Amino acid sequence: MEQKYLFVAVDAALRAGEKILSIYNDPSSDFEIERKADNSPLTIADRKAHETIAGILKDTPFPLLSEEGRHMDYTVRKDWRELWIVDPLDGTKEFIKRNGEFTVNIALVREGIPVIGVIYLPVKQELYFAEESLGAYKLSGITSLPDGVSVDKLIASAVRLPQPYSRDRYIVVASRSHLTPETEAYIHEMRQQHDNVELISSGSSIKICLVAEGKADVYPRFAPTMEWDTAAGHAIARAAGMEVYQAGQDVPLSYNKEDLLNPWFIVEKKRVNH
Repeated sequence: MEQKYLFVAVDAALRAGEKILSIYNDPSSDFEIERKADNSPLTIADRKAHETIAGILKDTPFPLLSEEGRHMDYTVRKDWRELWIVDPLDGTKEFIKRNGEFTVNIALVREGIPVIGVIYLPVKQELYFAEESLGAYKLSGITSLPDGVSVDKLIASAVRLPQPYSRDRYIVVASRSHLTPETEAYIHEMRQQHDNVELISSGSSIKICLVAEGKADVYPRFAPTMEWDTAAGHAIARAAGMEVYQAGQDVPLSYNKEDLLNPWFIVEKKRVNH
């Protein structure tokens, strides 16, 4: 059953990516427009991606919470045991800068815990996908689902996460657009604890994927994010043996809260006392 919904989410993410790229690659698109201005290419890409995803996920039994959709009041949402949490286009600044570091994020959340996650990078044709019992995977060079493909075949052609990267540095991944003083203080603290600390910057939910993949050791986020920014990455991280902890606590982020704003968090390997 879970495999079926993972497959649906992958299909939705790839199709949304195709819609986004048709706008992103249009030479007449001008991204020097005020963010989210009506009918800007960005807004159109957001909306087209949302419509594509919503159209596919409506055939599942679960309600949808999307950044671009209508946000149901908590009096309705609180009774949702399972729901999709979606960001049709994560990485606004990256989209406008045309650096390719934007993503499509789709998660299935059960009882506040993300159990399925799909993140697609349309420009780089990279797909991260996970289901808690199957594990986390990365597939490169994919733009659509071939006819007759199954989740098993997808997994067979993907690499399992995390990958074994050997290195002599402790790698911190941080936001390209939101490096706060608190984050800088955390990085300074890591430099006291580790001999050789390297900082890498990235946009959108790719940062969580880099930790899940094993390319980075930790991702501290001491700046605002919403549930749709992290739910898909959180599912991928969990399935790869990582966790997204509330900063300063041993408690993971939870979802479908009354307030959809996330607390500050740290993505790292699951702590041994858990």
